[in-house]
Amino acid sequence: MNVFITGGCGFIGSHLAERLVERGDSVTVLDDLSTGSMENVAHLVGRPGFQHRIGSALDRPLVSELVDRADVTVHLAAAVGVRLIVERPVHTIETNVGATETVLAAAAKKGKLVVVASTSEVYGKSTLVPFREDHDLQLGPTSHSRWAYACSKALDEWLSLAYAHEKGVPVIVVRLFNTVGPRQTGRYGMVLPNFARQALRGEPITVYGTGDQSRCFAHVRDSVEGMLRLIDTPAAINEVFNIGSTEETTIRRLAEQVRDAAGSTSPIVTVPYSEAYAAGFEDMLRRVPDVTKLEHATGFRPRTPLSQIIRDVVDDQRARLTEQRRPRPASAAS
Repeated sequence: MNVFITGGCGFIGSHLAERLVERGDSVTVLDDLSTGSMENVAHLVGRPGFQHRIGSALDRPLVSELVDRADVTVHLAAAVGVRLIVERPVHTIETNVGATETVLAAAAKKGKLVVVASTSEVYGKSTLVPFREDHDLQLGPTSHSRWAYACSKALDEWLSLAYAHEKGVPVIVVRLFNTVGPRQTGRYGMVLPNFARQALRGEPITVYGTGDQSRCFAHVRDSVEGMLRLIDTPAAINEVFNIGSTEETTIRRLAEQVRDAAGSTSPIVTVPYSEAYAAGFEDMLRRVPDVTKLEHATGFRPRTPLSQIIRDVVDDQRARLTEQRRPRPASAAS
């Protein structure tokens, strides 16, 4: 199978590319490196079946060329991270909706399958937990840029299903719930790698809000497995699926577990949302997926325990910190 991945140098994209190459598929990744990194795919460069292109998913001629060559396109490129979304809502909306439309338009020419990555954020402020794919979505007011990402990804979903209905493009929409693991950075507010780095450095572990809000964290290898299973499932075409763990924990408890796994004595401190982001910032108390639909369609559901996920992230951040502290060799000119 020939797979094209937008955002392929990002955290999830690089793991997906790695898995595909390992099983013998051909993979082309496209990334503008705004949030992704060549470091994530450096170990794949030069391996049979792997190619990378530096460029934007908004580049219509380039995307059209790469979609045409592929059997399946996995569209992961997006503006990500709460901080980036709050600070740059225009960029968020233009990037997310524009890139998705570009990919779908290219796929429509030959009816190529597209997997569109969405997010648990689309459920917004809903309190009907666990979240099921056919539940109503409840977003906050347009005056709060915090909801720009959720709105843009919901529009991505509608656009995908509209292309399926009107233009015959086979699509699969996946709503990812807090995918975490090695290679993820805390650059844009990702909570688990941030906690791990703070704990390993002996710095205060900063919990935004009260810490009573709860989340479910899925290992990236489980999210990748879920996507691959869906690609191989004909009944998944033109459907929406949650992919996530159902093991729930509060953010405060997560901080405690990370501190223990790191062998740290870092204090845990809370920071009001108004100080972390902006006045009026809203968050959801609980975010838990119902993955019944995924399991019924594919026989798979994410099962990696949170304790293992935390160990993997702590080990990854420890390796990163060790590498950063390693003395660099002197240049030949010195």
